[in-house]
Amino acid sequence: MKYLLDANTVSEPLRQEPNVSIVLRLKEHQYEIAIPNLVWHELLLECFRLEQSSRRETIEHYLEDVVLNCIPILEYDWVAAEWQARERARLVSTGLTPSFADSQIAAVAFSKNLILVTLNKRDFQNFDGLKLENWL
Repeated sequence: MKYLLDANTVSEPLRQEPNVSIVLRLKEHQYEIAIPNLVWHELLLECFRLEQSSRRETIEHYLEDVVLNCIPILEYDWVAAEWQARERARLVSTGLTPSFADSQIAAVAFSKNLILVTLNKRDFQNFDGLKLENWL
């Protein structure tokens, strides 16, 4: 495992016009990627919020056939929880207030020594020691 994907990266193939670069990188690194369980939650939540439609059906198939069956889902454990608490405390003391969700995703990436792949590097740039990439 090398990369932990944020929701915006793993869901890119579902866009009306997906970014070719991201789709190619997903295929290139298909055996080196994982998602945190919080991203799985975020993907399901967005799907379940949709009315029954062909779009929702397409998303449900992608989530089951591609994400659930092909991409490991990593747990948020005590090591990640400790790192998250320390980093949030440090950032709050400097006047920054990272979201709980973003800091939890960052914590899973850091605790598993993975590169976090996101389209929103700005949301994660203040975490110490976190490796980031944007596949755009």
